[in-house]
Amino acid sequence: MSELIEKNIATTVGGDESLLVSQSEESIVTFDDLGLSKEVLRAVHDLGFESPTPIQERSIPVVLSGKDMIGQAQTGTGKTAAFSLPILSRIDCKKSCIQALILEPTRELAIQSAEACQSFSKYIKDFRVAPIYGGASYENQIRTLRHGAQVVVATPGRLIDLIERGKVDLSSLSFMVIDEADEMLRMGFIDDVDWILSNTPDSRQTVLFSATMPPVIAKIAKNHLTEPVDVRIESKTTTATTVHQRYWIASGAHKIDAMTRILEVENYDAVIVFVRTKTDAEDVSNKLMARGLACAALHGDIPQRQREKIIDRLKAGHLDIIIATDVAARGLDVDRITHVFNYDIPYDAESYVHRIGRTGRAGRTGEAILFVSPRERRALRLIERVTGQKIEPMQMPSVADVNKARLENFKNQVMETIAEGNLEMYEEVISELLSDDSIEVETLCAALAKMVQKDGTLLLDDSKPEPRMRTFDDDNYSERGQRRGLPSAEAAPLREYPDMAMVRFRVAVGRKDGVKPGQIVGAIANEGNIESKFIGEISIFDTFTTVDLPDGMPKDTMHILAQARVCGRPLDLRLYTAEPPRSRGNRDRNRKNDRFGDDKFDRQGRHSGKDFRKFEGGSRGSRSDRRERLDFGSDRGRLKRGDKGSKSGFRSSFSGRREGF
Repeated sequence: MSELIEKNIATTVGGDESLLVSQSEESIVTFDDLGLSKEVLRAVHDLGFESPTPIQERSIPVVLSGKDMIGQAQTGTGKTAAFSLPILSRIDCKKSCIQALILEPTRELAIQSAEACQSFSKYIKDFRVAPIYGGASYENQIRTLRHGAQVVVATPGRLIDLIERGKVDLSSLSFMVIDEADEMLRMGFIDDVDWILSNTPDSRQTVLFSATMPPVIAKIAKNHLTEPVDVRIESKTTTATTVHQRYWIASGAHKIDAMTRILEVENYDAVIVFVRTKTDAEDVSNKLMARGLACAALHGDIPQRQREKIIDRLKAGHLDIIIATDVAARGLDVDRITHVFNYDIPYDAESYVHRIGRTGRAGRTGEAILFVSPRERRALRLIERVTGQKIEPMQMPSVADVNKARLENFKNQVMETIAEGNLEMYEEVISELLSDDSIEVETLCAALAKMVQKDGTLLLDDSKPEPRMRTFDDDNYSERGQRRGLPSAEAAPLREYPDMAMVRFRVAVGRKDGVKPGQIVGAIANEGNIESKFIGEISIFDTFTTVDLPDGMPKDTMHILAQARVCGRPLDLRLYTAEPPRSRGNRDRNRKNDRFGDDKFDRQGRHSGKDFRKFEGGSRGSRSDRRERLDFGSDRGRLKRGDKGSKSGFRSSFSGRREGF
């Protein structure tokens, strides 16, 4: 173990791509090499992950050794697995006391880390994780703790409240993780972190992760960590200027639709699509083949002989699309690759650089297209910052563009078939059909053209709404680009339900209040009992926010939402009329944000059903406890222990969300 630690510390990721590839091919580290428990390894393999990211490779042996550690790595590098996998490997599930505490700055990150722990512990008997964060019911969280949990994932504010109430016992704590320490500092939680560390056993092992190391965080590390090992992942790579980089905001199944449409229009020779896991490689490959595209999956479970055949077919032009993991693509050098798709945003900027380096080589131009979900904005900006290049939003090809390309392709296929010859047998059949004077030549040709279409249609329906180009540059403005003046009073249609009538509303909290989109979504979803998938466009301004909701909202729901509080203010929900808002006077712009807020959310809800209201029973609870009711009110829509599939579970399933890995 000590040799592995020495090998992995004091190394830098970056530099020349060819050097990195050659080194990787000599010795590729896998999760099997890191000393994890067999139960955790089994779960990792089930999830389809092949090799650790740099921060995982270097951190896991240190955490397993029991040493304190300071990890410096950017967001999106896989830090969640870097601390959760070794901790889960050492947890004693025969004890029901709290053995590990993971501190996260936001509710969203706490949920992600809890989900990751749940996924990685699927084969650990009697393991329980308790997510503790603001905006949810105290009673349910206390009940979860009372039943026993070995790992607690918490935001600082709610954790301190529960400690002061005597509901959290940290006397048996063995492992302590402070994640995103610089974000804790930015959000004003660093004093809370210091207090929590001071109220935990000195014998604990402490791991601190931070993208930067400002003096305040360095002081906390000095005061609370014992001879920590410093694990640092530095970035020194840039992308080739010959690669045109674009992104499209999409998540889940929308990625397949987007990629299929892009491939129909883009003039490509060969394409490599990068995914995170071998399971994803097979899944994406199967979906593309079902849509008539010839492709092959390339991942670590593919035998070497078959891998060589796939690459030979790609080089020879017999295969045009490869779906690959990072491990499988190492050493892959095919000149005819013109397009690289990042189906999943990579864990770190270096991986992105090496992925898109498969195209635009030797002075040739290449295209790199990145799919980004709404909550991955920070990861996108990190890539831009590290590479020093702007990734521009792309315009999705229109129905007219696709239909034009399909017609052109159809014409080319017909001309190629004529040029190949050997049509005598078919000419006899056609002559026989045309002997019937009731059949026109054009009608016969149209019938034959229809026969060759697998789904019976050649052209797309142009009556459906086009997907709008969405960017991360105009979040505080209407997507119609009204950067000056007031936003439009016209609501934007929902992407998944374009036929649903929407209305634009105004709520009386804005940027001056420190409000985040996730807080507004949570308040409307929980207080109004409206599924998040039916909450549309949100635009935040200085003193108010606009939000699009389905038409026909009942009066009682309007009344409830008008009284709901976010950031200490009532929403005062009402129809938006584009009239100037009333002045609220000079307010303190630097007012500290509410402890329970978060700055991330995914508008793509995963609930089912046509009705935008969730008819679930249960009381809304008392309003007497302001801290509990400040942001999101009741606990409906949150995870309850033992409930894995109902609408009262997490908004995303444990297995479906891997960004934190």
